[in-house]
Amino acid sequence: MSLLEKTVGEILSDWANLIPEHEAYVYPEHGIRKTYQEFDRETDELAKAFIGMGIARGEHVAIWSDNKPQWLLSQFATGKMGAVLVTVNTNYQANELEYLLEQSDTSTLILDEGFKGTSYIDIIRSICPELKDSENGVVNCDKLPKLKRIILMTDREETGIYKWSEFLHHAEGIADADLAERQRTMTPDDVINIQYTSGTTGFPKGVMLTHRNVVNNGKIIGDFMKLTEDDRVCIPVPFFHCFGCVLGNMAAVTHGSTMVIVEQFDPLLVLEAVQEEKCTALHGVPTMFIAELNHSEFKKYDTSSLRTGIMAGSTCPIEVMKQVIHDMGAEEITICYGQTESSPVITQTQTDDPIEKRVSTVGKPHPYVEVKIIDPLTGEEVPIGIPGELCTRGYLVMKGYYNDLEATHEAIDEDGWLHTGDIAIMDMDGYIDITGRIKDVIIRGGENIYPREVEEFLYKHPAISDVQIVGVPDPKYGEELMAWIILKKDIALDEEAVRSFCRGNISYHKIPKYIKFTNAFPMTASGKIQKYKLRELSIEETLSQKI
Repeated sequence: MSLLEKTVGEILSDWANLIPEHEAYVYPEHGIRKTYQEFDRETDELAKAFIGMGIARGEHVAIWSDNKPQWLLSQFATGKMGAVLVTVNTNYQANELEYLLEQSDTSTLILDEGFKGTSYIDIIRSICPELKDSENGVVNCDKLPKLKRIILMTDREETGIYKWSEFLHHAEGIADADLAERQRTMTPDDVINIQYTSGTTGFPKGVMLTHRNVVNNGKIIGDFMKLTEDDRVCIPVPFFHCFGCVLGNMAAVTHGSTMVIVEQFDPLLVLEAVQEEKCTALHGVPTMFIAELNHSEFKKYDTSSLRTGIMAGSTCPIEVMKQVIHDMGAEEITICYGQTESSPVITQTQTDDPIEKRVSTVGKPHPYVEVKIIDPLTGEEVPIGIPGELCTRGYLVMKGYYNDLEATHEAIDEDGWLHTGDIAIMDMDGYIDITGRIKDVIIRGGENIYPREVEEFLYKHPAISDVQIVGVPDPKYGEELMAWIILKKDIALDEEAVRSFCRGNISYHKIPKYIKFTNAFPMTASGKIQKYKLRELSIEETLSQKI
């Protein structure tokens, strides 16, 4: 197999010609079913509407909603007419949205009415109060001078904002030949998407991804899952994140598979979609799979159609992986590892990898991907079995951070290597294990402790549903361990029982000094646990205990 030199739109149109009557996407909650031919035509019309509004090639179009059909269509329509889709985190509030729209030079914002009790319309009006006196398509916002137009995904009447039906009317004056001419000017190396890093470590940066990045990454991901037209991929992960729009949508569309889409994650909706749609693949971050497996009604649902899927987004607990294989029946589930800057997958397990490799590693590097593990202090490659920083190079590396050359040069060195900031170990067979972030390493009394090792051990306790380990300052040892634990439903456990479980099984210096039981971890909208927030909470907790 060689790398594909095609745009997002070309990939969709190819499948529409090959399998026109095959289902492309399904929204079980709304009874929506569309074939590849219908999907192709819908996105052509939407692409023409964008052109009809005056959106130029390379112009930035931001989209702010959960996994609505309009989001999916906009992903491929912008890919067909050359705009750059700027994806907005569904959890954003006013300050975050204002920062993103300004930093990205967005000219057009597509938004839903709201999300989980937050009114998106109220937020954009608070940022741009001038909307109340604006005509549709003539936005003059002092705070956002580049913003020209706002489109609502519904037909609710809002001053200064296009209704969805009004927006679609802009396609009427654009001929198929006009769209074809626009497509002829596009190349696979054009930036198609700007995704903002999820903020697990600090201020978001805009990652510029090209057609070549996302088309080939999606294709190889699907190859590793052995996807075909016969597969039905359940996608409950958010589109605004690479997990949804690349590991989900692009992996499916590059293989002619059917996307079964859940708008907002809910464990019962996911289980129902898998059962009713006979899904063969299921995607999710570990916390999603944990919620499905531990739901009181899990055993009522038939998940036997599952064959594969992806668990990714954060460290995948071995015990949870085993449950997905044995209790859900997804015997060919794969693990992916990467980051937005690598579009996003660097390594992946394969469906026929030995079970021990699939539960204890993140697999091997993808084809056309170079990987090396270096000493972060010297930059020299480390031997097999020695931890170091994972670096990668190849087609998958982003074009850079938008409007941030300094951060780009910090992330990508002069030889083209992307420095991930993740600690990895490669074994003799070439499989890679990610043991944490460089900044997450806990140094207690001169001993390096990797949180992942302690977390994996504690997952073995029958009462523990989820656990996170962080380091907190200590005057004697420099740092001590703190465990944040979520218990399984209706099961009690105290701190001393946790420590007793550890004694004699892991080294004394790895036993958490502080233990806190909680109902949830601070997380990003894409399901990543924000360890920096846990660290902040941990410091507050331990200080209060010392007073």
